[in-house]
Amino acid sequence: MLRYASAAAFILSLAGGPAEAARCGGDFNSFVASMTSEAQAAGVSASTTSAAFSGITEDGAVLAFDRRQRYTFNKSFEQYVSTRVGPGRINGGRALLQRHAALLSRIEQQFGVPRQILVAIWGLESDFGKGDIGKLPVIRTLATLAHDCRRTELFQGELLAALKIVQRGDLPLRDLIGAYAGEIGQTQFLPSSYVNYGVDFDGDGRVDLRHSVPDVLASTANLLHTNGFKMGAPYGEGTANFEAMREWNRALIYRKTIGYFADRLVGQ
Repeated sequence: MLRYASAAAFILSLAGGPAEAARCGGDFNSFVASMTSEAQAAGVSASTTSAAFSGITEDGAVLAFDRRQRYTFNKSFEQYVSTRVGPGRINGGRALLQRHAALLSRIEQQFGVPRQILVAIWGLESDFGKGDIGKLPVIRTLATLAHDCRRTELFQGELLAALKIVQRGDLPLRDLIGAYAGEIGQTQFLPSSYVNYGVDFDGDGRVDLRHSVPDVLASTANLLHTNGFKMGAPYGEGTANFEAMREWNRALIYRKTIGYFADRLVGQ
């Protein structure tokens, strides 16, 4: 999921005013100390930062993976969709449309995003929660990427958001694990999206995008709705809804795949 919101704006929203970015590069421990001060200035408790940063080290595998990425799709749409949307995944998605019909109806009524779009995204991002949703400690991953000077502002913002997830009780540190850019949960939210769009739809008092299907699907719908997705309107290439999905993923080929998969789920 390529949802890179403005990290600088997120730092400002946490702090309530201008924030001094920690200096990237140099000694990693000094950088973590600067991020600790910045997080606490933004309202994150000392107990949260202490627990989150205790014994933290850089992750060389995360840096190596990040430097291999080009964030582009080199296949044609036909080649790409053939690897992502097969009969097994379509049948699995149709079964989940039936199993979660009542839940999806409530989400449609509240957020105005059709169920087939939500289930298509769910399937593409994590094979409906059954696939790989990441195994890396999110705080360590984001601290590593923030210390690297290539996109430090972006990942400093994501690191602060991850700390806020812990502080507000959505996920404990032991369960704050994700993928190589810090994406979390069954539809792979970056921490800033988790904080900005996460919805407690099962009513347990926290937003759990790793384990709660209602929270996962409602939060995904909230992100799309907030960015202009309209129920009942077409979502193919060139439409307003297709543009609204850009906040989900900027790659045209990926958004076309969401639409293609959604249509197959409802027999179109």
